[in-house]
Amino acid sequence: MVRVPLTEAERERGERLGAVLRTARGARSMVDVAAEAGISVETLRKIETGRIPTPAFFTVVAVADAVGLSLDTLRGTVDLRFAQAG
Repeated sequence: MVRVPLTEAERERGERLGAVLRTARGARSMVDVAAEAGISVETLRKIETGRIPTPAFFTVVAVADAVGLSLDTLRGTVDLRFAQAG
């Protein structure tokens, strides 16, 4: 299976997602949040830095839950940042 390359917009959206999750994490350590979400610290690091621009849905749900963001709030914040940047 060949994966279609991501568009610039998809990469930017991944960076925004990571930035929102990083901000929501606040002073909590990556280790604590990753453990609560049930993912590796490296996966969380890659999401927060945009190196995984399209993380799996259930991974996003787990991280959002761990940092106390509803999916509606997460989506709205990512979309708001896009509107402000665009």
